[in-house]
Amino acid sequence: MNHLFTEIMKISKPELVSYDFNFDEDIALLQYTGGTTGPPKGVMLTHANLISNVQMCNAWLYKSEEGEETVLGILPFFHVYGMTTVLILSVMLGNKMVLMPKPDYDMALKLIDKQKPTLFPGAPTLYIGLLNHPQLSKYDLSSIKACISGSAALPVELQEKFERVTGGKLVEGYGLTETSPVAIANFVWEKRRVKGSIGVPWPDTDACILGPDSSEPLPNGEVGEIAVKGPQVMKGYWDKPEDTAETFRDGWLLTGDLGYMDDEGHFYVVDRKKDMIIASGFNIYPREIEEVLYEHPAIMECVVAGIPDPYRGETVKAYIVLKEGETVSEEELDKYCREHLASYKVPKKYEFRKELPKTAVGKILRRTLIDEEKKKMELELKTS
Repeated sequence: MNHLFTEIMKISKPELVSYDFNFDEDIALLQYTGGTTGPPKGVMLTHANLISNVQMCNAWLYKSEEGEETVLGILPFFHVYGMTTVLILSVMLGNKMVLMPKPDYDMALKLIDKQKPTLFPGAPTLYIGLLNHPQLSKYDLSSIKACISGSAALPVELQEKFERVTGGKLVEGYGLTETSPVAIANFVWEKRRVKGSIGVPWPDTDACILGPDSSEPLPNGEVGEIAVKGPQVMKGYWDKPEDTAETFRDGWLLTGDLGYMDDEGHFYVVDRKKDMIIASGFNIYPREIEEVLYEHPAIMECVVAGIPDPYRGETVKAYIVLKEGETVSEEELDKYCREHLASYKVPKKYEFRKELPKTAVGKILRRTLIDEEKKKMELELKTS
């Protein structure tokens, strides 16, 4: 595409430029991964990838009216989620966009009250921030009809509270930069979410659960790696043929997420392969622990990580942000977790923070916290 732009710039008067354009194969952009599990990689997304995912989104939101919706754009356009569900979708349908330069909950509440957005794609941390705002009751959020939440697990308590406050629908979706980004989501209307599920594949999308060395789907209920196929799946990684080859298996995109499918075709994420904690030989999934912690009435945000431990290999640590005015002790949390989790899954350490490190789209950076722990251990070894 660069040579096309160069040729256009040379033209002194309007003329047609001949260009052999391939909608399915030509790269529209290089969208870099967030780097939450390793170095960022340039994802080659074609024009067909992006348009197909926007068409899927439009089909999923079948009750929305073309040219009549107002979309709240808190998600940045340099992130594939904001670019697809806010920018391209709105331009394609002629919808109004209400844009914010950065997450600001005071501004967001004022904009919702004044501009009356009907669609609000976001991430759990954005919805958490709004619902825990001290001035929430002063603003009218009833214009919101539908929200698809991505980037992290959507706690059931958060979904239910948001729907009570707005009267709209909030559902969890699942995807990656490599899928432009959405591949699986819960139904917005009619058949509601199965608790804990990320939903079913989007239109024209296939998904299955694969074992470590097979291209044959595992039986329902068995945990393996979530794999997807569809027109929204990337062409590959820019200048990284080996990484591209490792990510595909017989046409299936390997997501790096462990999960399973139930008998009705609903998918569930257990956790990312790289986030799994191995403590004293037990496999522990942070997502399961986080969902339990999010149900505690004092907790606003949390993330669980496996930190180095000389005896267990890794040990479970929970980082907690409390709701304003709430207090809870480590002992109380330990008792609470033991009532809801097997003993080997209960966090051995807790750390209370005012905020958690996040990406620009609001995804909590678990890797940053693990790196902090490793640096602490290195410093302790040097000074001991």
